Amino acid sequence: MDFDWLDSTVNLKNLPPKDIEETFEDPFSLRFLPEALGEGDSARYFCLGRAVSGRYIFSVFWTDGKRYRVIAAREMVTEEKDYYDRKNAEFAL
Repeated sequence: MDFDWLDSTVNLKNLPPKDIEETFEDPFSLRFLPEALGEGDSARYFCLGRAVSGRYIFSVFWTDGKRYRVIAAREMVTEEKDYYDRKNAEFAL
């Protein structure tokens, strides 16, 4: 995966690019396309994943299939962590 970090709006001091990139390589990451897109809106995806360091990270990103551009990223809130863990437990069954 190739990430485009030029002119990123993400605070890369609090959330290092390495941690964000690792969530995309997480085999248990969850990715979604929001249902509500207006006319002319480009597709933005959500990624819920876990870095090797153990941090749970929620990202909003765009991709053309080759490059990824992270638009926003933050640590998951409790409800998102619970959802991530619950969905991964369902897949393990």
